[in-house]
Amino acid sequence: MNKKRRSFTDKFKAKVAIDAVKNLKTPSELATEHKVHPNQISKWKKELLARASEIFSGKKNAKNSNRSRG
Repeated sequence: MNKKRRSFTDKFKAKVAIDAVKNLKTPSELATEHKVHPNQISKWKKELLARASEIFSGKKNAKNSNRSRG
C-alpha cells in the first residue's frame, strides 16, 4: 500500500509560520489545529524569519514582476 505524501500550498505554510511567530499557541497546539507535525512548523517558522528581509529588499524576482500593482 503506497501512501501519497501531503503537499502544502505556500499560503498555508505562510499562515502556519506566522501563527508560530506570534507565539499565541504552543507548537503542539498549532500542530493539532493545522494537522501538521510540530517539527514541520518549526522549520517553516525558521525559514520565514530567515527570509523575511527579502520582502523589503527592493529586488524583484520573476514571480513578482508579472504582478500588477493596485
